[in-house]
Amino acid sequence: MRVLIIPEDFEKDQYILKPIFARLFQSIGKARARVRVCQNPRLRGIDQALDSERMLEIVERYRGMTDILILCVDRDGEIGRRQRLDQLEMLCGAATDFLAVNAWEEIETWVLAGLDLPREWPWAQVRAERDVKEEYFEPLAAQRGLSERPDGGRKPLAEQAARSIDAIRKKCSEDFDDLAKRLSAISG
Repeated sequence: MRVLIIPEDFEKDQYILKPIFARLFQSIGKARARVRVCQNPRLRGIDQALDSERMLEIVERYRGMTDILILCVDRDGEIGRRQRLDQLEMLCGAATDFLAVNAWEEIETWVLAGLDLPREWPWAQVRAERDVKEEYFEPLAAQRGLSERPDGGRKPLAEQAARSIDAIRKKCSEDFDDLAKRLSAISG
């Protein structure tokens, strides 16, 4: 199975999405899945990620070379974001298996869900924060001496978090686990 992850922001999200999704596919019994992060085009923000024409171009470019395309965006407090993703799935899913997920609130939340966090950070508080990246992820990367890396600590923290994929699924049930269940239902 060939999987293409389409990040909202390639520069940052690639370091999180590849290890997390590689481990997710292993955990749902699809260990042979080859997970790649879309590098061409490299989307630069939510406006490009939610653009129907842009997504159709990507689907057309990779149709036949990949089995599943997964668009990953941040929710960013936008209540209607899921509905927009549903529209994109209907439009793009006619040609291939195309799924879209919005992390609640940011993709960095999935990493935090798989890590041991400081005691003074109750999970409910982390999960409820709109600006998870600034309020929790970046301070954690700094605490662990990883913030000066080109990836801002994303790659090593995501690789560590991926080892706790069940915790990510449990703590992020309405976004990540929902996607995992949908992926499990796809044959391949």
